[in-house]
Amino acid sequence: MSRGDTFLQVLLVVSLACLSWLGMMVVHECGHVLHAWASGGRVTGVLLHPLKISMTQVYPNPHPLFERWGGPVWGCLIPFGMFGVARLARARFAYIVRFFAGFCLIANGVYIGLGSFDRVGDAGNLMGLGTPRWVLWLFGAVALALGLWLWHGLRPSKEPVRRSHALGVFALLCLLVATELAFYRPGWP
Repeated sequence: MSRGDTFLQVLLVVSLACLSWLGMMVVHECGHVLHAWASGGRVTGVLLHPLKISMTQVYPNPHPLFERWGGPVWGCLIPFGMFGVARLARARFAYIVRFFAGFCLIANGVYIGLGSFDRVGDAGNLMGLGTPRWVLWLFGAVALALGLWLWHGLRPSKEPVRRSHALGVFALLCLLVATELAFYRPGWP
């Protein structure tokens, strides 16, 4: 493997890991926003910043249980659907979308399932709104298993990393970071 191949491989892996983390928070918050709007709530703020944990504020929030479930549910369904489209289109970059979908499923599953123990974030909100702990565990187990299943299907390739894939993922990461920084409101929260 040449230095150029190694550089592209490292660029792809690091960029994809960072993009997956930030992208997971974007689709998760999109779910909260969609459910807030669908239930007649008013979104007063969405925090997306590369160095912060994302958050959505809704007031008034007429159906907080429905709105809280929107984050983890759509945070799993949107990426899984993206992978389905990429796979059906036989896109050469489908493995990248597969990784992202698996990452989102695992992250949301762990967040909801394990978050129930310390009542952290959405898991704590869901329990406070009456969701039994076993429902959070079930959601977490299904999402985690599906995410691991997606990742299990990823196979090392004998081909070198495509330059366009490594640079494309890096460009998307830069674009997302720039967008989050451009729309960030200092002092919130």
